[in-house]
Amino acid sequence: MEDLSRFFNSKKVLITGHAGFKGSWLTKILLNWGADVIGVALKPDTSPSLFNLLKIKDGIKNYFCDIKDFEKIKKIILKEKPEIIFHLAAQPLVMAGYDDPLYTFRTNIMGTANVLQAIKETDCVRSAVMVTTDKVYEEKEGVYYKENDKLGGYDPYSASKAGAEIVISSYIKSFFNPEDYKKNHQTLVASARAGNVLGGGDWQKNRIMPDMVRAIFENKNKVIIRNPDSIRPWQYVLDPLHGYMVLAKDLYEGRKELSGAWNFGPDEGSYIKTQELVEMAISFLGFGSYIVKKQPEAKHEAPVLKLDNSKAKDILSWKPIFSIDKTLEFTTDWYKSFYEKKDIIDLTNKQIKLFFGKK
Repeated sequence: MEDLSRFFNSKKVLITGHAGFKGSWLTKILLNWGADVIGVALKPDTSPSLFNLLKIKDGIKNYFCDIKDFEKIKKIILKEKPEIIFHLAAQPLVMAGYDDPLYTFRTNIMGTANVLQAIKETDCVRSAVMVTTDKVYEEKEGVYYKENDKLGGYDPYSASKAGAEIVISSYIKSFFNPEDYKKNHQTLVASARAGNVLGGGDWQKNRIMPDMVRAIFENKNKVIIRNPDSIRPWQYVLDPLHGYMVLAKDLYEGRKELSGAWNFGPDEGSYIKTQELVEMAISFLGFGSYIVKKQPEAKHEAPVLKLDNSKAKDILSWKPIFSIDKTLEFTTDWYKSFYEKKDIIDLTNKQIKLFFGKK
């Protein structure tokens, strides 16, 4: 992947949500490759946080502000003049969406609109990848969701992300239409939908891996599995990030036919039940145990989520690099190293090099 690292070297890249889990990994990759990174996010809301552990703030132009504040977002873009934007800032949790739906809608829908409007009004961005989720689709049983399938959203989080997709599509058609590229505008925009990412450094609540490591390492308790039969598109965090970067590069280089929606999901072998995932992770850790404790009045979550990744494979020449085994090996090794107080920056850099050396 040397061509990708060479491309991003010295590029001005703005990442919203850079203080989050995926945002911190993306920022670290781009810093390692010599990019000039600008970060826009709220302050980390977990302790510990990957952002602080990797000392991300030291290597970038850092702005802590709310994505819902259009004037501030526009001012930052106007000042920094990024060539490429990755929009990851969001309220990212299904359960938090139930707890505070209005905040979720404002952040995920209007936050996305704010970034797109700021891009429109500042005229410096050539490529923008707007990250949503695999949960934007209307629920159906037994299908792999394709990019042109109907959008839905049972719960507020999913609906907010489907709403963000509608906003993105509207801006593409109205202001960043590929047919008008290099005539009325110079920006190509796409959305990216990934699965349930796993990797070291995630400490959000109500996510299976952070909940598991906290139970095992901190509380010395059994892991509680509430939805043992749920099937998700489990994938290593760097797999979708790799897809986002390939997409951003190709858009920057003028491939206007790529504007639109993209799935970056795993291959078939990574679609396993939550209980199986926990059993495999405990096996890699070498210790730990679990109990199944279903909640009779649990809030709704889709029982099965599967993404069709054939479009990205065929057109972008992207493919998932890590199997579920390799994903869990890298993820559990990261957490073990953290709790053993090893050099986490060094380990993170090694995992990035090993991953991108696979192709």
